Amino acid sequence: MALQRNKPLDLAPADEVLSRHPDPADSLIAVLQELQEAYGYLPEDVLLHVSHQTGIPAAQLSGVATFYAQFRLQPPGKYQIMVCMGTACHVNGGQTVADAVEAALGVPEGKTTPDGLFSWEKVACLGCCSLSPVMMINGQAYGKLTDEKVERILEELRRTDGGEG
Repeated sequence: MALQRNKPLDLAPADEVLSRHPDPADSLIAVLQELQEAYGYLPEDVLLHVSHQTGIPAAQLSGVATFYAQFRLQPPGKYQIMVCMGTACHVNGGQTVADAVEAALGVPEGKTTPDGLFSWEKVACLGCCSLSPVMMINGQAYGKLTDEKVERILEELRRTDGGEG
């Protein structure tokens, strides 16, 4: 795991999570879920701290965190994009939308752009079938998408953030 060392990480939330689990090894997935909820992802420093506090080997923590797709080892982007792959979206071009997002961002699914602005993933269904194909960015749905619409939306977010346009 690559670690960015900008400022020391506050480990108090990790200690609070551990205090709720008398035997963290028996509830490891729940512990990792709560840690991710507290930090937005699973920072390496937090996993090492949990290992030191509990005696659970760091390799075991990392193994569980990398095995399950629900866990992130990188901070999510400022803009978190979910591309719907449900039946309606699939039939109406969901994969084309996913391909357009990947091309526009230059990072594969599950990754964050180097500038930290965007991360993206495919999801089973967003419940916006009448808008298919659809993506959601930080809770806002964008529907009836085409490659061009995806590019315009992402470029507008970049401009809004002061990035390149």
